[in-house]
Amino acid sequence: MKQFVIACDLGTGGNKASIYEPDGNSVAEFGCSYPTFHPEPQYHEQRPQDWWQAIVASIRGLISQTRIDVSQVEAISLSGHSLGCVPIDLAGNLLLESVPIWSDSRATAEVIDFFQEVNEHDWYLKTGNGFPPPLYTVFKVLWLKQNRPETFARCFKILGTKDYINYRLTGKIATDFSYASGSGIYDLVDWDYDPELLRAGGLDRSLFADIVSSTDILGGLTSQAAESLGLPRSVKVVAGGVDNSCMALGAGNINEGDVYNSLGSSSWIAVTSAKPLLDVQVRPFVFTHVLQGMFNSATSIFSSGTSLEWVRTQLCRSAMAKGADEQPQELTYEKIMWLAEQVPPGANRLFFVPTLAGGTYLEGGPDVRGALVGIDLSHTQADIMRATLEGIAFGLRVALDELRRMTKVSDKMMIFGGGAKSRLWRQIYADIYNCAVVKSRIDQQTAALGAAALAAVGTGMWPNFSRIKELHAIQEVSSPIPANVAVYEAQLPIFKLAAQQQSELGSIIRRLKNYDA
Repeated sequence: MKQFVIACDLGTGGNKASIYEPDGNSVAEFGCSYPTFHPEPQYHEQRPQDWWQAIVASIRGLISQTRIDVSQVEAISLSGHSLGCVPIDLAGNLLLESVPIWSDSRATAEVIDFFQEVNEHDWYLKTGNGFPPPLYTVFKVLWLKQNRPETFARCFKILGTKDYINYRLTGKIATDFSYASGSGIYDLVDWDYDPELLRAGGLDRSLFADIVSSTDILGGLTSQAAESLGLPRSVKVVAGGVDNSCMALGAGNINEGDVYNSLGSSSWIAVTSAKPLLDVQVRPFVFTHVLQGMFNSATSIFSSGTSLEWVRTQLCRSAMAKGADEQPQELTYEKIMWLAEQVPPGANRLFFVPTLAGGTYLEGGPDVRGALVGIDLSHTQADIMRATLEGIAFGLRVALDELRRMTKVSDKMMIFGGGAKSRLWRQIYADIYNCAVVKSRIDQQTAALGAAALAAVGTGMWPNFSRIKELHAIQEVSSPIPANVAVYEAQLPIFKLAAQQQSELGSIIRRLKNYDA
């Protein structure tokens, strides 16, 4: 009889449950969404009960859809969105109905206080936590301690997103190395919570869950969880990992220098290595890999898909009609790509700086803003669309070059996400990166596949993770076109200069925000 594993990708927008056969092929998937709440500026909250209900509904939907024999389900494993802060009491009850998620940045005062005790550069070099500090779990805990002291006094444990679900499934409290590495108090070298950082925050180590390997089996389902899910109690629950590291595994990042590019609303490039890649200026964000002894270091841009959407809806709302009697057409993404393809590489010397949502440390920080540079009366809608696609790729090329500076990176870039769907855009990436861009049949399921692989290895269905590489049946390889590479290499210094000027202008513009002319 076949043994199946269920993988849950507990993302920011919802949970997607997928069921996998022993060979690693996905049979089906079923998703359920949940809302994010913004009760105040900088507050980004979700309800853990919504996560649980989404887990239950998506797994039940998956079983109903596939009609599999539930006795054949061997294990469940989760990938969870990072930097979570879920406080529970000694009885395991939630202490907050809504909890801050990864993007919540309210803890600015707590960050300032913490770095009175700890050198901020030393903290980064120890933890690899390269996102803005308020996003990390420890500062959310310190906010809770400072602003909700009665709630904090009742707190027994702080759990991550997928760790809370694992607790609901098994009754066991634990986290894994990859999720713990986003806590803000984790030492990448020692693979443990750091006593000095805990002391600086006035926090006890017992507040945080014990750390296990991502392939460890936490236990079987509780009777209540089994009844809710419609599964037998014999189903094993594997510890799983943080989404960034599960995505890396699912993308095939299992060897030194393996690299992948995730293209979505924001985009990043992550490379796997035996040592974390750290730089206090560039601030790669580092997570411990779900593979023991390895790390994933990534550089990113904040606004890629969001920049493209803004240009589409605000600057190029519709495509111009070709004839006098024709009505303008809604500018779909297919039309965008068609228009952009009519323009030669280089967008007729038009440059787009894609920092419309502010920037990473590498891009100039939160005050930087985007721009169209070099625009004149000769430029067309098609030029703007081509420049937008190229500008996003240029921003990621700068991020890629920093990783290349720090380690040897594979000359084949695996590419995933919405931006990978377009043949034209894949070619633009290949030409601007000056490396082969590879699209495989594994696309939106990288995190789920990573979680499924953890379950397969954890239960002994697979001896190791080498099967991951075999699952990536290549659909297309976009190789750099030398003539295009030459154009883009000549333009790269101009893009960097434009981006630098935007960074400098951003701080000046910020000082004008309260100016009344």
